[in-house]
Parts: sequence; structure tokens; C-alpha cells
Amino acid sequence: MAPVTITGVRKAFGNVDVVRGVSLDIADGEFVVLVGPSGCGKSTLLRMIAGLEGISGGQIRIGAKVVNDLPPKERDIAMVFQNYALYPHMRVAENMGFSLKLRKAPKAEIANRVNRAAAILALDKLLDRYPRQLSGGQRQRVAMGRAIVRDPQVFLFDEPLSNLDAKLRVAMRAEIKALHQQLKTTTVYVTHDQIEAMTMADKIVVMRDGLIEQVGTPLELYDRPANLFVAGFIGSPAMNLIKGVIRVGAQPVFETADGHHLPLGQIGGAQAAAGHDGRPAIYGARPEHFTLSDQGQAVQVAVVEPTGSETHVMATLGGTPIVCVFRERLSAVPGDIIRIVPDPKVAHLFDAESGRAIQAA
Repeated sequence: MAPVTITGVRKAFGNVDVVRGVSLDIADGEFVVLVGPSGCGKSTLLRMIAGLEGISGGQIRIGAKVVNDLPPKERDIAMVFQNYALYPHMRVAENMGFSLKLRKAPKAEIANRVNRAAAILALDKLLDRYPRQLSGGQRQRVAMGRAIVRDPQVFLFDEPLSNLDAKLRVAMRAEIKALHQQLKTTTVYVTHDQIEAMTMADKIVVMRDGLIEQVGTPLELYDRPANLFVAGFIGSPAMNLIKGVIRVGAQPVFETADGHHLPLGQIGGAQAAAGHDGRPAIYGARPEHFTLSDQGQAVQVAVVEPTGSETHVMATLGGTPIVCVFRERLSAVPGDIIRIVPDPKVAHLFDAESGRAIQAA
């Protein structure tokens, strides 16, 4: 195990800057998820840590060693890819122990390490099978086992669940998290799926256009997004973002373009609103933070999606489409008018020009 320190790292392909001066500290034993939309630079950053991409500037340190110019085999890392990359002519045990065989490790050591990894991943009974005889989830576990037998300082995962079906992805998320809790090896995991990031990470790094937008624990990013991009990216369904202005009076409120008044709370900025009367802003409310109330704002229902445990309602607040999530079951149908109110204690405000969060005083 070892910490990973990334300082001012850049990567350019010709005149195109893909990673633009990223700095990040990953603690020893930490599970860090790099998340962001396609093209944000997260996989390129992971490949630079692995040594599969050269860097255009900056420094990468694994433990006490600067690894900028070291080949991948000398970095003491193990990587699990999106495609399983198993050798089809080798049995499971041979696939898992192949890297040790290349190192000319003793046969007894290879067998011990393979058996240990197989026990951790419940592959004991599959060691004599070929990859073609395995399910997708079993193949991914073999790829993880191949990484485990190397006993590296750092695990790197590049979207390892993308090829699995939805149910299996949920199961494999839990397996990878449990594996990390057992091995406690420093792990860097790349995904575009923010649900994976929220459920697995000790720390999430949100990236966009080659830069880091925000770093924090899953709940820190969910409860206190630094800007509009993070607010809209983290959370499913996404946060509702409504344009308007701050109105300061006896009771500060947020006024939408069509005259609706939404309450402000401390997180969203009741205290921050002081002195900002008329300031253009964006009001943020999570779908689950709306409740039905006779005193709430009237919205017109567009779509109702019952999921069993929850009811998702797509509606229109003035001219703005919004999504609400209710625990109770509704009899509403498209075209109906319901009245809702957001919880002011967990409302958010963002500056309309910069997109940065307006912090409570």
C-alpha cells in the first residue's frame, strides 16, 4: 500500500490539452473515484498513473518514488480494465498467475497466491475452467484476481463494470467495495456513473474538461456542491436548477422569472441573501426535498413514474421542468395540478454568472 501524489499533471495530444494541471493527494489505503462525463480526462489521468500514457508536465509520486519515467512494470500497480483481457487458451488459475510466472516466481508461491485470491473472490471451484465457460461477472472477478495476486501498492480500475448488466453491476459494486475493505490497498477507480462513485468511494474527484471541479466525500459533494456542474452531475435524478433572483425582505425568498416564490434556508443562503436583493441566481432543490403542501407552489404534472418504493413526478414550475420524488403514492395523472414546497433547510443557491455556490454567512 502507498499514497499517490499528483502535482500539476498535464497531458496534451498535439495542441489539445486533455488534462490541464491536475493536483490530487490520495491517502494510503483510500478508495478514490474519478468521475465525470466522457472526455473529461479521467481515464487519461488513470493511464498516466499506470504509466500507459506519458505526461506532458507535472509529477506523479507513488509512495516515496517519483514514477514519471518508470515503465508500468516497475510502478508496483495492478490495473483492471473495462474489457476483461483474459487469455482465452488459459484456464482461470493460469490467467490469474500469469504475471507471477513472467516474473519467474516459484510455482509454490504462484499456487499460494492464486488460491488466496480465489478464496477471496469465491473462484475456488472455477480455477480449472476456461474464460468462455464463465459468466461476465465471473470473468470480471478473474480479472480482479489477476490484479490481487500481484499484491501491488495501488489498484487501478478503468470502468470495470461497463460491460455488465444492471443487476450484476450492483452486485459487483458491493464485491469491489468489500474487497477493498478486506485488502485495504490504495485504489483509484474511474467511472462515468455517479451512482458507482457515490456508493463505492471514500473520496470522489469530479472532473470536467481536464480539470478537477471538486473533491470530497460522497455526502459532501451531494450536500454541498461547489458549483452548478457538480450539483447537476452528482445525484440521480439530478438536482432541479431554477433561474431567478434573490429577494430580501422580512423573509428572504427566491423569485422565479414567472413570479413564484421559493423559500431560502441556511444551506441555500438565507443568511447569504442579506445585501443581495435582486441578485440573479440559480435555485437548487433535490427531487426528494419537495413535499406536497396546500400552501406550496402550483405545478402541472407532465409524467408520473411509480417505482414501487417511490413515485417520480415530472412537472413544470412556471416554465421550468422539474422532477420530484415522493415516498407516498399519488393518484395524479398528466395535466393535474399539485402543490409542492421545497425544504428550505437544504436549498442551494448558485451565482447566475459564475455558477459558484453562494455560501451561507
